[in-house]
Amino acid sequence: MRGILFDMDGVLYNAEEPIAGAAEAVAWVQARNIPHLFVTNTTSRGRDALLRKLSRFGIRTGQDRILTPCLAAAEWLRQHGRGKTALFVTGKARREFGGIEILQEEAESGALYVVIGDLGETWDFRTLNRAFRLLHSNPEAVLIALGMTPFWHAHDGLRLDVAPFVAALEHAARRKALVFGKPEKAFFLAAARRLGLPPREVLMVGDGIETDIDGAQKAGLKGVLVRTGKFRESDLGGAIIPDSVLDSIADLPKRWKDYRGRSWARLRAAPP
Repeated sequence: MRGILFDMDGVLYNAEEPIAGAAEAVAWVQARNIPHLFVTNTTSRGRDALLRKLSRFGIRTGQDRILTPCLAAAEWLRQHGRGKTALFVTGKARREFGGIEILQEEAESGALYVVIGDLGETWDFRTLNRAFRLLHSNPEAVLIALGMTPFWHAHDGLRLDVAPFVAALEHAARRKALVFGKPEKAFFLAAARRLGLPPREVLMVGDGIETDIDGAQKAGLKGVLVRTGKFRESDLGGAIIPDSVLDSIADLPKRWKDYRGRSWARLRAAPP
């Protein structure tokens, strides 16, 4: 292994609480100049807000080290967009979509792209139905999902993320979403390219057995599951087998030598 992708929420922090040892683990990686990125399906904040949050928890980095679905989707729209885009993202995340023709917020027709992010508690029937009407009014409209995370660990417990709302729109509008973010293979491959490394030399550290581990493995990366965030013991009893399991990101430095040289078959067989 030569590079690392860090999931953020659930690995470095839980909502507004830092995970013990996370800042020290990241500092250890940075001190050794190990290529790394912070990859997240968070769509409720822009990269500037994520930077400030990391800084509050003692993690110093730059915007170019953060890859989000908003960033990936916005880059794609700037290259391929041929019409207006309807955004269902928070005000903070909208900043990532500069230079893109955005549909008026109350319009229920006229969009060629309908972008769905995590609106949290501001989701309601009217909002979801407006997204449906935009899709239904134009058979050519593209449904874009900013990640397909089913849920996340908030300060008050588990909360629905973007995937359930995208699934409802897929069913009602009878079309598949174009996904930017985890667990999409293209997202992990884009991250590896940003590191300048082949996927087989990149480690993904995450708390989501499907979005982080399975997605990374299908893209050719190694997946290390941490027992923090939304991790549940039942994650270890299914068809998806992590390449390694850590109690938390704080254990990464002492395991890095193993990841660099030890047989991955042995790591998988070792008790978590």
